Amino acid sequence: MDDDDVLRGVGPRLRQLRLEREATLTDLAEETGISVSTLSRLESGQRRPTLELLLPLARAHRVALDELVDAPETGDPRIRSKPVVRHGRTFLPLTRRPGGLQAFKMVMPVDGAQPSLKTHEGYEWLYVLSGRVRLVVGARDLTLEPGEVAEFDTRTPHWVGNPGPTPAEVLAIFGPQGERMHVRSQG
Repeated sequence: MDDDDVLRGVGPRLRQLRLEREATLTDLAEETGISVSTLSRLESGQRRPTLELLLPLARAHRVALDELVDAPETGDPRIRSKPVVRHGRTFLPLTRRPGGLQAFKMVMPVDGAQPSLKTHEGYEWLYVLSGRVRLVVGARDLTLEPGEVAEFDTRTPHWVGNPGPTPAEVLAIFGPQGERMHVRSQG
């Protein structure tokens, strides 16, 4: 495959990623600062993609740049995600595709905070790897130990914290539109 073939494939991939996110060209323009007309021409193949255009698009779609240009496989299957720190917690994204179920490893320092229940769209699944996690969902106040799992609708008032005495590590799967984790077993 030559460079022209690679570049011709960028537009359809950009359109597919945008549609998977259920975003409009206007939504994407607001998010990236790229005009709607430029985005439309990129997706239709009427505009040649440049690095200056692809970088903000890759960021907006939460994919690696090489996914946009269909770079050849490197043979290394490892995901090299960058940790994100929010409210003192470290989140390591484990999925790269936008939309649908999102998986994270979360490292929670001991916080000793008082619960402040929140609600939002979605469904969450938590698996405690190490440490302890305090989970308040509605009227339930639970302490999860390593190996324990909890799942809940995030429209129910909830709060997650670390009562200590050590940092906690958690695998979290979040379905922003209420998607649920399904575990299947044979037998």
